[in-house]
Amino acid sequence: MTNLYFIRHAHSTYTPDELERPLSEKGMQDAEKILAAIKPDIIEVAVSSPYKRAIQTIEGVAEYFNLDIEIFEDLKERTLTGKPAEDFTAAITKVWEDSNFAWEGGESNMEAQARGIKVVHHLLEKYEGKNVAIGTHGNIMVLIMNHFDKQYDFSFWNGLDMPDIYKLTFDRDVLVGVRRLWN
Repeated sequence: MTNLYFIRHAHSTYTPDELERPLSEKGMQDAEKILAAIKPDIIEVAVSSPYKRAIQTIEGVAEYFNLDIEIFEDLKERTLTGKPAEDFTAAITKVWEDSNFAWEGGESNMEAQARGIKVVHHLLEKYEGKNVAIGTHGNIMVLIMNHFDKQYDFSFWNGLDMPDIYKLTFDRDVLVGVRRLWN
């Protein structure tokens, strides 16, 4: 079995710079608790979105298990719009209602899901039988989970915490179990 530990980043300090947005003080405190939620499992591989907040959230896990963090561009958060949405709730609701719809400059659910799934299939093949920690984001994480099981949808995304951890267990590329590890 291969276990993918999807670790949604902790709370971040808002800046318009998606790539360099750091964790907030609360986010840093919560990130320190990630390791305790994952142990006693042994993490063998650490990968992350290129976004600073995702990397910062799994740094403690990587350091504890003496791992380098491999960066995957396609694990970045989905691009909702090309410019900040006037009404974020309406904008995010619309893309979940119509998985092929994309706002100008943004990605549809299908587009974002496809790039995320490409990474997951790569990880399942390359690291078969291993435990892989993945620093990621809420929307892309749920889109990936939704590919394997439709119960992971907009309302599920709406109920996520920051941070949050879901352990997905695979037999080759078939999802056989999901367990929440955060609170």
